[in-house]
Amino acid sequence: MNNLHHHHPKKLQKGDTIAIVSTARKVSKKELAPAILFANKMGLEVHLGKTIAAEKNQYAGDDALRAQDFQHALDNPHIKAIWCARGGYGTIRMVDLLNFTQFIQQPKWLIGFSDVTVLHSHINKLQIPTIHGQMCLEIEKKSQASRDTLHHLLFHENPAINYSFESSPLSRNGRATGTLVGGNLSVLYSILDSTSEVDWHGKVLFIEDLDEMLYHIDRMMQNLKRSGRLKNLAGLIVGGMSEMRDNTISFGKTAHEIIFETVQEYQYPVCFNFPAGHIQDNRALVFGKQVTLEVSPNQVRVSYN
Repeated sequence: MNNLHHHHPKKLQKGDTIAIVSTARKVSKKELAPAILFANKMGLEVHLGKTIAAEKNQYAGDDALRAQDFQHALDNPHIKAIWCARGGYGTIRMVDLLNFTQFIQQPKWLIGFSDVTVLHSHINKLQIPTIHGQMCLEIEKKSQASRDTLHHLLFHENPAINYSFESSPLSRNGRATGTLVGGNLSVLYSILDSTSEVDWHGKVLFIEDLDEMLYHIDRMMQNLKRSGRLKNLAGLIVGGMSEMRDNTISFGKTAHEIIFETVQEYQYPVCFNFPAGHIQDNRALVFGKQVTLEVSPNQVRVSYN
């Protein structure tokens, strides 16, 4: 296990180049202006991939182009980090066209969330950490902490960030240590039993979701429970469950209640309202790194070990 340290993305330095690419939906150069400005303020040069301004229906170019663009960013030694422009849908369609051989030798930070969960999972499975954080789109509309945490994680060897927030009445108190994995619940559900799925055993799982039917949340959670994936977690962190939808006849439970009920019989700590996901305060997290989750009656604390 000790040699894994060498295969860890290197921290960025001023003057480094960060690539902006889209693995999913199309995006215009104009929409990226605030993100380019933010990268420049951090002292970084920006390389815009071929997928920027490319289009094929709703995608940023076809699967082959999106894969080729990402591959170039993976393999080019001058590119020190890869920042996904936006989410939407499409990463699952290009991930199998990628070759991670060179990346494993010289890993670099991958940044994104939502649809990019496919890549987090795929890369975390290779024992390489990734950054679950705000994508280029809407970077200026998010909280200062969204930007600060991302900046910090890119430029420091050890992520000395502690996340503290108020406990929710549904939480389950306790303390757990394990590797942090996860992302968007619907996307995690879409990669179950594929080569991108991480082993959930002993992990601290983070989940968030957006614009989903409440009964779909229940259906996904039931699958995770019945397949034994939730049983052996070390802990569960629930981020934003935003803009949930209901049927005419109400499902009768909130997303938080659905999730809590699903894991009720287990013992590990569970917390809600973590400041990450499709919310204004989308703080950056390192997936694939060991964290300690402490849930107490008033406060939740997540820290890197």
